[in-house]
Amino acid sequence: MLEIIAGILLITGGFFVLVAAVGILRLPDILMRMHASTKAGTLGAGLILLAVAFTYAEIGIVSRAIATIIFILMTAPVAAHTIGRAAYRSGIPFWKGTVVDELKTYYDKSGKGVKPSGSIPDND
Repeated sequence: MLEIIAGILLITGGFFVLVAAVGILRLPDILMRMHASTKAGTLGAGLILLAVAFTYAEIGIVSRAIATIIFILMTAPVAAHTIGRAAYRSGIPFWKGTVVDELKTYYDKSGKGVKPSGSIPDND
């Protein structure tokens, strides 16, 4: 029974990793690519690690797999935010279908902060 559960988790995780890879290659914008890589990639890696935990069912392997899943879940959003902010500040163009730019009032064209009143503090 554990082999069947591990197989299902492995196939599902592999599918999500494949979706993340295709998203990175096919999506038109760095922000969309970042989203695909963090969301689908995290889910896929987590499911694959769960499959490993079910397959070996030893306390050392299970604890490492769960610790790795927790680490990925904690670091992926921070990495995505950092990549997105760096891309925005460096002036990488958005996809032509992007209609909302909420940070436009906080940065000028060169990527430097303009500091309007009530602005978000820049901790760089």
